[in-house]
Amino acid sequence: MNHNVIFNHTKPLILCIVFMFLTAQIGFAQSKLGRAEDSLNENRGRGGTSSERNSNSFDDDDNPFVEAIAYYAVEAVLAVSYYTFIESPFEFGTNSSLAGVTKYPYYSANKGNYTYDLETDEISFFRMGISSRYISENNNLKGMHLNLDMRFLKRLGVEADYLQLWENNPNFGKDNLAIFSLLAQYHRVRTEKFDVKWGVGTSYVAGNVNQFGFAYGLGSELFFAKPLSLEINFNQTFINTGTINKFNGLLNYHVDRCKFTGGYEHLRIGNQNFSMVSVGLGVFF
Repeated sequence: MNHNVIFNHTKPLILCIVFMFLTAQIGFAQSKLGRAEDSLNENRGRGGTSSERNSNSFDDDDNPFVEAIAYYAVEAVLAVSYYTFIESPFEFGTNSSLAGVTKYPYYSANKGNYTYDLETDEISFFRMGISSRYISENNNLKGMHLNLDMRFLKRLGVEADYLQLWENNPNFGKDNLAIFSLLAQYHRVRTEKFDVKWGVGTSYVAGNVNQFGFAYGLGSELFFAKPLSLEINFNQTFINTGTINKFNGLLNYHVDRCKFTGGYEHLRIGNQNFSMVSVGLGVFF
């Protein structure tokens, strides 16, 4: 059989195989950070609210009984929310309710971030902590985590966080992604050994995403044995129709105003997961 005839018959099949191979190679060559950014940009600008369809559903309801039930239901929800997130009646006047911020963890005896002794020099009306952590998943994917934590008026705080990731893609050079977060915080549980905080704010995702999103965070720290503490934090940001989740579990070793940190950090950016080791240093002022 003529070789030209065989080639003409198989040419479409060969072209199809080559196209599929090149497509697969391009998809594989894209970095993990690139895929994460793409997933955050999916469905960008879409969405809307469904509440508008039902906004007038009760406009014609003038039943005073229904209005009274609705009023007390709202009051109950507000009361429960306040007791849960701020303070319950059972806590008024207790040691944890009056606890003050220490100058730094383990400043005195076995006390962590808070002290019940308000008559000594342990109390700080304003405290600032700065920490830097190096994070790494593998030889190609690394990052830096910078954090500024300010506490004042015993219960309030502000946290600024900067996360920078770098990925070395052998085929297409380096990719990077930066995430900035700013949260107003309330320190809900304040004991000498254990504290819990929550916060709300915003995050900005740079790079190809270039978007702000609503963010919230939860955190706790247990001072179980001097000079050690166990710290756990979780933050979530909503970007377009996707999310960015940041979780870390850290073991801190405190030496005067400094702390040495090591642990685990898990990130989920869009549809991509990152499991990273973390080591760093912090200082209290």
